[in-house]
Amino acid sequence: MESSTPHAHTEGNEEGKSRRHFIQQIIDADLQEGLHGGRVHTRFPPEPNGYLHIGHAKAICVNFGLANEYGGKVNLRFDDTNPVKEDTAYVDAIRADIAWLGFEWNGGEYFTSDYFETLFDYAVRLIKDGKAYVDEQSAEEIAAQKGTPTSPGTASPYRDRTVESNLRLFHEMREGKHPEGSMVLRAKIDMGHANMHMRDPFMYRIKFAHHHRTGDAWCIYPMYDFAHGQSDSIEGITHSLCSLEFENHRPLYEWYIENLGIFPSKQREFARLNLNYTVMSKRKLLRLVEDGVVDGWDDPRMPTLSGLRRRGYSPESIRAFCDRVGLAKRNNIIDVGLLEFSLRDHLNSVATRAMAVLRPLKMLIVNLPEGHVEWLPTENNPEDPSAGMRDIPFGRELFIEEDDFKAEEVNKKWFRLAPGRSVRLKSAYIVTYVNHLVDEHGQVTEVHVELHPDSKSGSDTSGIKAKGTLHWVEATHAKDAEVRLYDRLFSDPSPDGDKDRDFMECLNPDSLERLKGCKVEPSLVTAEAGEPWQFTRLGYFTLDSRYSTADRPVFNRAVTLKDGWKG
Repeated sequence: MESSTPHAHTEGNEEGKSRRHFIQQIIDADLQEGLHGGRVHTRFPPEPNGYLHIGHAKAICVNFGLANEYGGKVNLRFDDTNPVKEDTAYVDAIRADIAWLGFEWNGGEYFTSDYFETLFDYAVRLIKDGKAYVDEQSAEEIAAQKGTPTSPGTASPYRDRTVESNLRLFHEMREGKHPEGSMVLRAKIDMGHANMHMRDPFMYRIKFAHHHRTGDAWCIYPMYDFAHGQSDSIEGITHSLCSLEFENHRPLYEWYIENLGIFPSKQREFARLNLNYTVMSKRKLLRLVEDGVVDGWDDPRMPTLSGLRRRGYSPESIRAFCDRVGLAKRNNIIDVGLLEFSLRDHLNSVATRAMAVLRPLKMLIVNLPEGHVEWLPTENNPEDPSAGMRDIPFGRELFIEEDDFKAEEVNKKWFRLAPGRSVRLKSAYIVTYVNHLVDEHGQVTEVHVELHPDSKSGSDTSGIKAKGTLHWVEATHAKDAEVRLYDRLFSDPSPDGDKDRDFMECLNPDSLERLKGCKVEPSLVTAEAGEPWQFTRLGYFTLDSRYSTADRPVFNRAVTLKDGWKG
């Protein structure tokens, strides 16, 4: 997300101005007016009640990226106003995900709970100004009085309580003298307002719950809409950037700031990131975890950043994806294929090549002596000459993929091994079919071939034309491994698009295939979690951070070499 300063884009360049997205244009205008002394200060305010997902990555790139572009600051602020659902484990995971993406919160780290006392004082101020009151109705009664978007609401019977009564009851709420659900503090705005959020919204509710930071010091907690804007104001946030779902909350955001007379933080909204074949509701993601559909928030099929990281995604690819998506004013759905393309595009340039055979079929080279092994050079990354070369063992006994051989029914478009065909073995020699063995069920168990000694890669003088090239692993040096092939978790492009259908009905039964007994070349013994590898012809892989052991490596496929989705 790094980019040059705004002046490099716009100074004397009207075309450059038109290419800048609408938030950049807003900030440019603010700077030209000298607003906030030319400061740009953003924040990323996650709730610590779950793991960050790819949608949050866009918000992170926007907030951190713009602060970086304008030489400003960005705060990390945890919106910890609901102790029932929050946990320090989520706080730690969020920190780790943001750091992994490559960002630093140079403005500092904060928690909304840091401001509980200040927010309480703000609420008292509004009560004293006659702009907030304690309502003792039930949640159901209040909801019924809210009205509808086309009809006004009805005033609460407690709306015109005296300031003294409201102050007394609010302090009693804080002191724990009233049961949970018995009363709430509401802002007194307008029960006939066209915006439902302005119809005397809740400011505080009673919750007898242990908070992960403040412990049992509080039993009343501010609502998001009351805490959010004021927290921005306390921190001096100049540009409060959030997704379009909060657009209808902006009038309330501004009402609180205006009526409290505090620093005028300004909220701006951009389209949230929606991916097809994906759900990004924390509630739904939590259900996938709790129902055992996945093996945790970091399951490689999850759209969480920890899941994508474990699967083999790179932070560079995610940042590039967010940049390609760009910023829009209207919500739309992005094809998950763009995310996969961004990963391929990055890993192609950085991933070390290696050979692995997922479904091994034994190949015997009949004109090599038993025990023959030689070491052949091969490129570590043809896209990066500085990556150098490595030597791989080649011998009489090899493993190839079982679907790289057909005993019969081949046509002119079949470029792999078959009777009467020759193929090149990657970085090695050309071999020609001799015969094959089958078991009692007619399954091929072994293929015999003849090697052409003058066909060695880099010095081929054989004159033999081999249209196909196969990957392979030498048998005596091969290492056993498990490989996990991941696909999209849902088979429907809009799993939560039908309100009358449970999104779980759209689960893809083939989202995970576990292959044991795979054979990999020796260089993969030193693989580390998070390190990208391209398995020749098979895709991009990384060592699984959870299940791999020294004796049994487990590799996750991040993505295929090209889009092979059949959904």
